[in-house]
Amino acid sequence: MSYRDTAVQQCTLFPRHKYCAANEQRVGSYLRTLMSFGSSSSMSMLSSLSAYRRPMDVHSYSPTPDVNEVYPGLYVGDAVAAKDKAFLRRMGITYVLNTAEGKRYTQVDTDHLYYRDCPGLRYKGFPMMDLPTTDISKYFHIAANFIDEGISRGSRVLVHCFMGVSRSATCAIAFLMIKRNMSLTEALATVRARRDIHPNEGFLRQLQALDRDLRLRLR
Repeated sequence: MSYRDTAVQQCTLFPRHKYCAANEQRVGSYLRTLMSFGSSSSMSMLSSLSAYRRPMDVHSYSPTPDVNEVYPGLYVGDAVAAKDKAFLRRMGITYVLNTAEGKRYTQVDTDHLYYRDCPGLRYKGFPMMDLPTTDISKYFHIAANFIDEGISRGSRVLVHCFMGVSRSATCAIAFLMIKRNMSLTEALATVRARRDIHPNEGFLRQLQALDRDLRLRLR
């Protein structure tokens, strides 16, 4: 349920292990499909992802802030939420991570100056496009540290991109993996249980690489 449905439920804290088991199974199947990609069959396999990766319809984009609390203190949302300073104040959000900073199509043109009249608000921006070829992995640990700092201080953190489904969701998942020791399957299921997200296939492959790296470090 999104903020536009009810603002009250945005303040609900979600225990880590109460995500839907069926959702985790579906996510696991999704990841197995991605891992089976081969260079000769990529096009046919990509078509099977249509149920997970919907096309972006900018024309249906609502001017109402679209935000979900996907983990206690961590909110994933869209550009409308990020640019509505009154909304941020009402929600008590004092950390904002823009994973789509810039002025190109589907980017969000906010920066430190945009929030100069918001005392106490901390901002960080990554200039990324929502493309499978974008190297989002170089921001994983930076994003995780920023989010963790905010939550550790008792603040609420908004991670956003243009629509809040791919770039921002990927960084939120990376945080859960790096700072909360979740596997990719668990982190993806945790976020998807609370928000309709669709990271592109390139981002998911980079999350898979992160998952392997983190598992190796635990050995």
